[in-house]
Amino acid sequence: MIKLMTATAAAAALFLSYPTLAQDKKMEKGGAAKATMKVLAENAKVRAYEVTFAPGAENTTVPASSNRVVRALAGGTLERTYADGKKEKVTYKTGQVRINEASPAFTTKNIGKSEIKLYVVQVK
Repeated sequence: MIKLMTATAAAAALFLSYPTLAQDKKMEKGGAAKATMKVLAENAKVRAYEVTFAPGAENTTVPASSNRVVRALAGGTLERTYADGKKEKVTYKTGQVRINEASPAFTTKNIGKSEIKLYVVQVK
């Protein structure tokens, strides 16, 4: 019985500390938040996932070398930064669908004040 209570208390402590651990994992070296990705389905040919950008969050692992269909679940403005330093603003309206073809590598950052959530289907 004591072991069960100890295990339950340990599990509760871990569960309650999870949000803090998740926040720490979202932070990069400079303190900037990272975009979060949740894979919804995947096979050998395609991957479907949601990517969420909090205000100021960055994504440094954009699969720019593959074709993607992107639907904005919650719109906003992202800034793309290419390897050559060129910057480009991309605005998504909620519900908007785009086909992003393969392009040079870039990173993205939410430069708006609200959360952006995108549903992405990526061809591998």
